[in-house]
Amino acid sequence: MKLFIFAAALFFLIWAIRRAYRNTKDVVFTKIAIGQGSGAVPVLNILQLSDLHLENISISPEELFEKVKKEKIDLIAITGDFLDRKRSIPRLVPYLRALRKLEAKYGMYAVLGNHDYVLKGENLQSLKDTLKQEGCKLLHNENRHIIVNGQLVNIIGIDDFSTGRSRLEPSYKGLKDGMNVVLTHDPNVVLHMKNYHFDYLLSGHFHGGQICYPKAYHLVKMGRLVRMNMIKGLHWHDGKPFYINEGLGQTGVNIRVGSRPEITLHQLFLASAKSASHPAV
Repeated sequence: MKLFIFAAALFFLIWAIRRAYRNTKDVVFTKIAIGQGSGAVPVLNILQLSDLHLENISISPEELFEKVKKEKIDLIAITGDFLDRKRSIPRLVPYLRALRKLEAKYGMYAVLGNHDYVLKGENLQSLKDTLKQEGCKLLHNENRHIIVNGQLVNIIGIDDFSTGRSRLEPSYKGLKDGMNVVLTHDPNVVLHMKNYHFDYLLSGHFHGGQICYPKAYHLVKMGRLVRMNMIKGLHWHDGKPFYINEGLGQTGVNIRVGSRPEITLHQLFLASAKSASHPAV
């Protein structure tokens, strides 16, 4: 009887691990609309990727392109954690080239995450250079702006909060009057942005828990948002919406339970009037 129980338990464990690994291949394409839509309101379609973790990514460059190529994409946003090994940098190039083939009207923007900062010195610089060479604008606590159908949109890149690199004041310095879209890796920064207006914030970092059985208790040390049960999807804080992407890759063990790799297309309806809120800087 003991042998039977052991064999059954072993069979179940093997089945569960294989199932959890297959979950990493089940990429979810989420579409979400923010704001009120009408024919008179300009729309900015943002394709967001996060947490590629090229050591354990869930999708090939070709599969990524095929999955999104029929969508209208105005801007591409990558919210950190590309990789954490020097040897993975060349693997990033075909993904960036696949994204460039989408010909996003307003280009491709990115911020770095905590795993990217595992790289040091010339290796970190090599990652930055690769992004730049492949047409990706990397933002370090700074902002750029684009004009969407006559409306100004600020793209604000806040560096990684979890490693102490977020600097809100320089991120908002010289900001023009318009809609504010924030890109950052660790969403916990929103808890410190009461006086810094944004109309929408895109982030990642938590992988949707990656292993949620029965809950993502292992994330408890990753900040207050986790303890507030905000680890994935759309949330609001201080009346401002922000999104936590579940990421395309995995870290640690290459499995997922209760979460799936995610690509997100955000349809942002831009207010017809200029934003009435201003950052306190």
